[in-house]
Amino acid sequence: QVQLVESGGGLVQAGGSLRLSCAASGRALSSYVMGWFRQAPGKEREFVAAISWSAGTNYADSVKGRFTISRDNAKNTAYLQMNSLKPEDTAVYYCATPSSRYYYPDFTLPARNYGMDYWGKGTLVTVSS
Repeated sequence: QVQLVESGGGLVQAGGSLRLSCAASGRALSSYVMGWFRQAPGKEREFVAAISWSAGTNYADSVKGRFTISRDNAKNTAYLQMNSLKPEDTAVYYCATPSSRYYYPDFTLPARNYGMDYWGKGTLVTVSS
């Protein structure tokens, strides 16, 4: 069973930075896409960023140029570096991965879960103005 554990959330002032981590256990991540999603209070969960097994990336328009997704397969961990944070970035951030190798959905299309089968419990990011 795959388990994902996010960490690194917290309270930060607008303009600040945070780095989130997603540690996986139960299988090696090297052949799977890793995604970051977020859910703000009262809103639907939304896509933030994804990284493929070959380090190709996709970002939501709202975070392009500010957030960077990366992965360290040796540590079985994915990261989300968040810079120039804004109050509207306040949300619970989740990492997720599918059960199928080499599956890379079209993150440019709207979808609920993008075929992600495993989800962490989330880490809260609060950005104060």
